[in-house]
Amino acid sequence: MDEVTLSNYIGVKLLKAKSMTRLVYNTYRGWKMPNDENPDDNGYLVVYPDGYESWSPKPQFEEAYREMYLGSMNFGLAVEAMKKGLFVSRHGWNGKDMFIYFVKKSIVDIENLRGACAKAVEASGNTAPVQDICGHIDMKAADGSIVVGWLASQTDILADDYFVVK
Repeated sequence: MDEVTLSNYIGVKLLKAKSMTRLVYNTYRGWKMPNDENPDDNGYLVVYPDGYESWSPKPQFEEAYREMYLGSMNFGLAVEAMKKGLFVSRHGWNGKDMFIYFVKKSIVDIENLRGACAKAVEASGNTAPVQDICGHIDMKAADGSIVVGWLASQTDILADDYFVVK
């Protein structure tokens, strides 16, 4: 067989999982435990959004995934969660009910732009009838207002206490 050149990949998936041994997984699936497998191997039942189920050995699973609701996500994982449509917060934020979320790129009719945004477009000399609004992160602040184009501080970027808002 010819040598195969492999590329590096990094994965981000949103899934559900439950800790269980290989024996419990095989019993759950209604399968006979194969003689060449260790029934005491620790691992996880993994359920993907499309309903596909599998079992993953504990070391490989814990290397690839972190539980999201315990406040153990870093900023990168928080961004990935937001890109999947979830709202994210930090335990380190003092304000109650604050969260951030991703706003996808959109196209806006220039006549619907208001205030400073419309003035900036006019000042630029842009006469296009529509404007691209770049994807960005917004925040629902503690006072209920929306911060458009929220910027993360270095403390926010380096934090490991993000969690998905239920």
